[in-house]
Amino acid sequence: MPSSVVPRVLVVGIDGVRLDMLRRLPTPHLDTLAADGFLAPIEVDDRTPTMSGPCWATIVTGVGVEKHGVWSNDFTGHRLDVFPDFATRLATQSGRRTFVAAGWQPLMQVRDGGPLFRAPSRSTYLSPVADTPEAWETCDERITEEAVRVLGGDDMDASFVYLGSPDETAHFLGCGDAYEAAVLRVDERVGRLLNAVRSRPAYDSERWTVLVVTDHGHVDAGGHGGRSEEERTAWLIATGPGLRSAPERIRHVDVAAQVFASLGVDADRHWTLDGRPFQQYRCASREFGSADSRRFSRA
Repeated sequence: MPSSVVPRVLVVGIDGVRLDMLRRLPTPHLDTLAADGFLAPIEVDDRTPTMSGPCWATIVTGVGVEKHGVWSNDFTGHRLDVFPDFATRLATQSGRRTFVAAGWQPLMQVRDGGPLFRAPSRSTYLSPVADTPEAWETCDERITEEAVRVLGGDDMDASFVYLGSPDETAHFLGCGDAYEAAVLRVDERVGRLLNAVRSRPAYDSERWTVLVVTDHGHVDAGGHGGRSEEERTAWLIATGPGLRSAPERIRHVDVAAQVFASLGVDADRHWTLDGRPFQQYRCASREFGSADSRRFSRA
């Protein structure tokens, strides 16, 4: 990558979207990202409860539950001071500008042992007024609006945007029509985030890696925390320089590792992540690391 080209990373975390649902529904913005890169299943490992707290902690720290110490949606007893999230590491250890936007309180606030994100350069927390599908839709909309404003105008090296309405809808109403509608609305919000990136004045001199990831699935009636295939199956969509084919295997711990690799930054000078960049895995037909350095195309 030429030195004049600036690498940037956007991670969109969508809570509780089932892979079979994603594959079946018309989600044009997510489908386009997958076509430009890849869509791959992720199996929540046997040690990790299929709950949002442990899964998101693993995703953003790049280490497993034994290290970060988040075993439930109560983060009390965590070791996030020792194993911080990628946005905090990049800001405090590498001087990179990072942005986090989320509405689930333990991610951002000192509640239930939080926050997960300790010290990004900039953050937006907009809480839902109630734990209902309708309130979470409003919250996700406000988060999207703020993230669009920041992504379109500010020079953030790495950003994380959390959207939680599908998970809340499944908890209340199961994985039926309302859940499907929530997934479709999330796809539309992802499209707006991507449009904000593509409309940046400096976009032509930037190389963006976009990662969209979910934490866990749901049983048909709604709910998770067990060991069923529906609950343990998560997924990742990735596009960016060198990311064109799905690896044979991918894990939640690999997401943070890929963020650092895409920025060309060492994760930590004292210890390594449990995860590794996607390029270090073999694909079904060839290895990663080809000359391909495509960005996702302008709309």
